[in-house]
Amino acid sequence: MKINNKHPGSSALLILFSLGLSSCVDFSERANHTEQRAIQSSAASSHQQNTAHKKVIYQVFTRLFGNRNTTNKPWGTIEENGVGKFNDFTDEALKAIKGYGTTHIWYTGVPHHALVGDYTQYGISNDDPDVVKGRAGSPYAVKDYYNVNPDLAVDPRNRLQEFQYLIERTHNHGMKVIIDIVPNHVARNYHSNSRPEGVNDFGASDDTSVAYKRDNNFYYIVGEDFKVPEAINGYRPLNGEAHPLVDGIFKESPAKWTGNGSRKSQPSADDWYETVKINYGVKPDGSYDFERLPDSLKNAGFQAHYRFWLNKNVPDSWKKFRDIVLYWTEKGVDGFRYDMAEMVPVEFWSYLNSSIKMKNSQAFLLAEVYNPEIYRDFLQLGLMDSLYDKVDFYDTMKLVMQGRAPTSRLTSIVEKFQDIDSGLLHFLENHDEQRIASSGFVGDARMGKPAMVVSSLIGKGATLIYFAQALGEEAKKDAGFGKSTRTTIFDYWGLEKLKRWESGGSYSGEQLKANERELSEFYKKLLAFSSSSDAIMGHYQDLHRSNLSQKGYNEKLFSFARWSEGRAVIVVSNFSSGTSQNFELKIPASLITEWKLHEKEYFLTNLFDGNKQRLMIKQNEGGISLSLKPLESMVLQLSLSDSL
Repeated sequence: MKINNKHPGSSALLILFSLGLSSCVDFSERANHTEQRAIQSSAASSHQQNTAHKKVIYQVFTRLFGNRNTTNKPWGTIEENGVGKFNDFTDEALKAIKGYGTTHIWYTGVPHHALVGDYTQYGISNDDPDVVKGRAGSPYAVKDYYNVNPDLAVDPRNRLQEFQYLIERTHNHGMKVIIDIVPNHVARNYHSNSRPEGVNDFGASDDTSVAYKRDNNFYYIVGEDFKVPEAINGYRPLNGEAHPLVDGIFKESPAKWTGNGSRKSQPSADDWYETVKINYGVKPDGSYDFERLPDSLKNAGFQAHYRFWLNKNVPDSWKKFRDIVLYWTEKGVDGFRYDMAEMVPVEFWSYLNSSIKMKNSQAFLLAEVYNPEIYRDFLQLGLMDSLYDKVDFYDTMKLVMQGRAPTSRLTSIVEKFQDIDSGLLHFLENHDEQRIASSGFVGDARMGKPAMVVSSLIGKGATLIYFAQALGEEAKKDAGFGKSTRTTIFDYWGLEKLKRWESGGSYSGEQLKANERELSEFYKKLLAFSSSSDAIMGHYQDLHRSNLSQKGYNEKLFSFARWSEGRAVIVVSNFSSGTSQNFELKIPASLITEWKLHEKEYFLTNLFDGNKQRLMIKQNEGGISLSLKPLESMVLQLSLSDSL
């Protein structure tokens, strides 16, 4: 979730940001197994990850993926515009996803969230459109954490079973399953029909006579009732369509703090008004009502964190979310993507993630964090496996792609985070960001090719690819609540490019246009290489800075080297969309020594076309004469065992 998309615009984001950078925890009765049993459980994890290679995460917006209806009426109903189902992830579809080098599929929008649709025959209460964004609803306004979105099931009665079958199919194709957990907030109308026996709903035991109490799940505005936001910029629920629940009223007394931290009983329409903020024992003044983590736990293993929290008394919200993630872990989910993790105390993450790792030591835990100053805390104390590298790397790469920044800016960012490189996730698209091919980004999917090469190969951390990114999706039209340049996450919609890729169920891509097919093959080759190359998980050296003085080499180019014990890779990308680049790439003496190269010529093979490029070594200096077309990249491979 990002401020200006998932929950559009909010100056109130920082109100509670300062409330969340440190906290503490304890295990309740349900999870209070002996430490020995937990360690045995973690060691017996049934789905072991290959940690020797880079992870590639394919994020799919689940309800859009399988939808072949391209009517695409703005604000269209599910009947008009259609919706994808769990069953649309067939064996053929999963094979095609696997073809992008995918190790993990992040199924976005799985937990049951608020939406405008009638499922009362299945015992599900209707949601009030006054506090639902769009018609299909935001996946980040979760209504019931113990079940899945009924829209996604062929038979809503069996929706949980249908999702479990999808987990099994995904595993059968050698990929792991990630789903969203949104600890910072829940839907304004949260109510679980599916919670296990003995589990209480959020807020069920709260003392609503006070603004704050440590074991309350919510913060309250005592003496005031919630009021639906006033419409701005012409926005009306369901675009003004008549609906029995659209009356400008949502009963909530007393009013709760809104998900982004707004303490107003009538939040702004720019706030995350459809959600309410969860209380983690952070007082309204920003002080902490729990034990803090000692410095000795920094970089300690998850077992040490687990022992620290064992038998400690922690806020009730911590226990509730611990029970939720363990519930999904037991159902075969292999990891979680945590929404707006930085708005929740790091101590909570130590507590939560250590309990997950004790059940499945290979679980992959990805956090949305936008403040680089706290990256290390969330990795080294919060036990995250991966964090969004957005504010530095992605934001800079976007400027480079748009021609608004020199490629040299990337070098200093990579150097800044070398010590935590393996914990940083790189992406060019996700559900919060503009599509590369959209008018708001660069308007041409080909412009993403050099950026994707650099983004996916420059670090050891995971790479994320968003569904239809490899097909050049443009997100041209407004779907309703969601605006163009980003594929909607609020409305029912269909993507024509996905329909062509699916090609009648075969996923052969035979119906793709030539440019779409070429782009898809590029992504397949690149990402399959990234997830299998030992060299990419090895050492790194910048080549860009030392080559800027070379004739023909400039700030539209970027280059670096990676190597492991047996193989070296040299990556060179041309970010210019209109100019070919001709130059000699110098290989420094330090690398020649490191790679044990001799005074002779070597031939390096380009990943993309199989052509050979000659590396000449003379007097401990090396050079490769290169000619790159506009937007072309070369990934040049050299077997170091052959160099001896």
